[in-house]
Amino acid sequence: MRFDLTRALAGCALLLPGAAFAQAAAPATADSGDTAWMLTATMLVLMMTIPGLALFYGGMVRAKNLLSVLMQCFAITAVVTVAWIVYGYSVAFDDAGMAAGSTGLHSFVGGLGHAMLAGLAPATVHGTIPEAVFVMFQMTFAIITPALIVGAMAERMKFSALLVFTLLWLTVVYLPLAHMVWGGPGSFLGDLGVIDFAGGTVVHINAGIAGLVGCLVIGKRRGYPHTPMPPHNLGYTLIGASMLWLGWFGFNAGSALAANGSASMAMLVTQVATAAAAIGWTAVEWIVHRRPSVLGIASGAVAGLVAITPAAGSCGPGGALVLGLCAGVVCFFCATRLKRRLGYDDSLDVFGVHAVAGILGALLTGPLASPALGGYADVSRPLEQLWIQFEGVAFTVAYSGALSYGIFKIIALTMGLRVDEEQEDIGLDLALHEERGYNLS
Repeated sequence: MRFDLTRALAGCALLLPGAAFAQAAAPATADSGDTAWMLTATMLVLMMTIPGLALFYGGMVRAKNLLSVLMQCFAITAVVTVAWIVYGYSVAFDDAGMAAGSTGLHSFVGGLGHAMLAGLAPATVHGTIPEAVFVMFQMTFAIITPALIVGAMAERMKFSALLVFTLLWLTVVYLPLAHMVWGGPGSFLGDLGVIDFAGGTVVHINAGIAGLVGCLVIGKRRGYPHTPMPPHNLGYTLIGASMLWLGWFGFNAGSALAANGSASMAMLVTQVATAAAAIGWTAVEWIVHRRPSVLGIASGAVAGLVAITPAAGSCGPGGALVLGLCAGVVCFFCATRLKRRLGYDDSLDVFGVHAVAGILGALLTGPLASPALGGYADVSRPLEQLWIQFEGVAFTVAYSGALSYGIFKIIALTMGLRVDEEQEDIGLDLALHEERGYNLS
């Protein structure tokens, strides 16, 4: 046997207490490849809100309300950023007092040990990436979630009321729910076994239910449903949807927090589900309405993006294909037939797309995660996991619905939620911001 001097010296070094201590105490360092990918993913997710969601929503409202929607998305980005630094990150991800299998206060909400990002330094890491990148990545999720709610009350909500709602809802609803799902060992829904890779419950069901509650509390737009209110610029909407599609790769593949096989598979299944949902929505619309629409294919794509979000880290391409087709078809009927039958005025179909596709995706994540159905998670009993997913969905619907209703009612009784009739007729652009989206003279 050949003598290996390097291994022999290494073995001798391990016998020395000082050397062993030095090895044990070696600080964790960030992986440059993982860091580069997560920096890119973070920018992609931020792009989803500004300008992606802003354009997607802006094109669907009437011309007199274009700037109001753009302003709301932009302002939410700024407000949530500051709140996230001051206390949001800490409340969502502080794991002090948590232990796997133990349920207590900190299973539901984090503490303030990381308020103002206390303890953060360039060298601190989260897994294989700098903690600063993780802080920023999760911030972009916290930004887009309340921004999604904007679409349900578009064209009639006060800007001041929206800002107050955003801060209250972020604090009371989003941050605790994010902690319950992603807070680590000891988190309430995490310990329950709920699979939510990138935010099916935390982001989409949460925002969709809040949007439904909001549009019911604030009431219908003047003239709805008898006055035609067509989208004023579907070009903006399609551009916005395209940016959402691109940015969603950061949303889903970035949730692997590394440049690895999990991120690669998440990217692939995201593409498959989105394409399948766009085809599903367009096909059924073509059959029912005798024509395929630009708004329909864009809405279908978003439904697929939403549905695959919780399953992106655990289902295979075949499962993504099935999930996307189901999401496209189901969301078409919910955003058209169900909405008209129940009579609620969810202006831009936040509930019909985000809540419905989020619920469908979260539930089907259970069976589709099973290796027996092409998945990649440690799920040996698909029906049992389906029940766990149902429990997570039911809790999210109840939690978000009850607290969102309370917040909306408090604002309605104090400062008021809605602009007056004259302001609504003029349009929020002029009434609230004294500006026009288009000056064509």
